[in-house]
Amino acid sequence: MMPAQRLPGCRSLHVNEDNGRFVLLAILILVYLLCGAAIFSAIERPSELRARGRWNRTLHNFSEAFNVSLQELSSFLREYETAVAAGIRADSLRPRWDFTGAFYFVGTVVSTIGFGMTTPVTVAGKVFLIFYGLLGCAATILFFNLFLERIITLLAVVMKAFRLRRLRTSGLLPPGICQDFAASSLPGWKPSVYHVMLILGLSAIVISCCASAMYTPVEGWAYLDSLYFCFVTFSTIGFGDLVSSQSEAYDYQGLYRLANFLFILTGVCCIYSLFNVISIVIKQVLNWMLGKMSCLCCQRCNKANAFLGRRNAIRPGSRLRQGRFGRPPDAEGSDTEGRRLSGEMISMRDLTGSNKISLAIMQKQLSESANGYPRTVCGSSRHNGFSGGVGALGIMNNRLAETSDSR
Repeated sequence: MMPAQRLPGCRSLHVNEDNGRFVLLAILILVYLLCGAAIFSAIERPSELRARGRWNRTLHNFSEAFNVSLQELSSFLREYETAVAAGIRADSLRPRWDFTGAFYFVGTVVSTIGFGMTTPVTVAGKVFLIFYGLLGCAATILFFNLFLERIITLLAVVMKAFRLRRLRTSGLLPPGICQDFAASSLPGWKPSVYHVMLILGLSAIVISCCASAMYTPVEGWAYLDSLYFCFVTFSTIGFGDLVSSQSEAYDYQGLYRLANFLFILTGVCCIYSLFNVISIVIKQVLNWMLGKMSCLCCQRCNKANAFLGRRNAIRPGSRLRQGRFGRPPDAEGSDTEGRRLSGEMISMRDLTGSNKISLAIMQKQLSESANGYPRTVCGSSRHNGFSGGVGALGIMNNRLAETSDSR
């Protein structure tokens, strides 16, 4: 394919697409934060003012009833706050630094949940946490990425099996054809990232609902509060206003704490995988916005060719050039072509109306997993020890491989 020619009047608009996407995403995140701050302030601020007024009235009433000055009462409350920070509560709670409590703590550290209900107070503990968290968080992120790879493989195989069954029942594949031959007849078929996102979303909902059904009677929370806790925990936000398994004793205590650990582990893995897939869809929206902005700023540019050097874009006709069961034979040999077909759509119609258009690197990996192909890594990647991967880890590995090869 001949490279796109730069038009004379558009020289200043031809910026690197990765930089343009980064700046646009930063602006959108800033706007998103400002809108969120305005909404939460409007919702929560009146409740905070009412609570502060009730607390001040309670202090004055207590001071007058027991003839205690407000200064002495405030000093006592500050001492109590210090005790709460050290894990001492009026209610009976389990010890925070016995082995089971410490295990719960390190689990919140390496998973980046960080509830904050338990924190080291000694200098040695704080120093050890820095080195412990550095290695533990990195290893856990790697575990999440490896978990996502296996989820992708499983979903790809299942979706391809359904695809073959549908083709067989519709009569497009004769019943006498063996399974291996049928699978090899779909070399270009790619499962939809939207389907993967839907399955992961439903899985996250099911896990959250089941966990909430357990937390509501055991912890004494409202069901909505339990759902809120599940999202805050599974997404590793970890506010710490609600924390499970903190009472001193439970009915069937060992079984409950094991179930709590398993729910948190599977929920975090599932939500992490869902975030990775949603980020791909967000990237498609950014690409569409960049294309629209480019067309508005440069009338003489031809649709998607306004930006030169697009590396990860699908051409609108690329799907039409494929055969009924796959892409043409000459589309399989080039690594650069594979990267170009990695799936960044340039049309909102394609973005919202089609589940059959190739999307990003995720669909390429879905196709490889479904077809049983080995993961292709360029020679420079093997030479430099950089493997594939999915999500943020895969993007970083690809970047490291490219930069190492350029040197």
